[in-house]
Amino acid sequence: MSDRLLVPYDGSEPSKQALEYALETFPDSDVTAQYVIPAPEGYWAVFEASEDRVPGGDEAKERGRSLLDDAAVLAADHGHEIRTELTSGTADREIVRVAETEDFDAIVIGSHGRDGVSRALLGSVAEKVVRRSGVPVLVVR
Repeated sequence: MSDRLLVPYDGSEPSKQALEYALETFPDSDVTAQYVIPAPEGYWAVFEASEDRVPGGDEAKERGRSLLDDAAVLAADHGHEIRTELTSGTADREIVRVAETEDFDAIVIGSHGRDGVSRALLGSVAEKVVRRSGVPVLVVR
């Protein structure tokens, strides 16, 4: 299918399933796991340096690196080596930005599978990525 796959990864079960699916279904693809450090909008968003944009930025970076290390171990357990990418911002926007600017062929993203009112109230990163992305998106449920 694709040569370069971006897999958003936050350590949740759906993101683990998406990573495993990408590795098992597309074993010859170059897979990158991406963790997005959530950056608050509003007041903090006006600062230029990403470290200043995220209160507790050092802790958030450490958590992101730890989660990406876990993703690399999961991939190694499946006999694969992956790349990792740590970014900050609004998850859906950062996922789409990285996929498009770094020429990924597709995004493989996990979905929490919320329906109805729950999805409307909580929103869905996967749904927003599907709507905004200029590259194909495969949603794993």
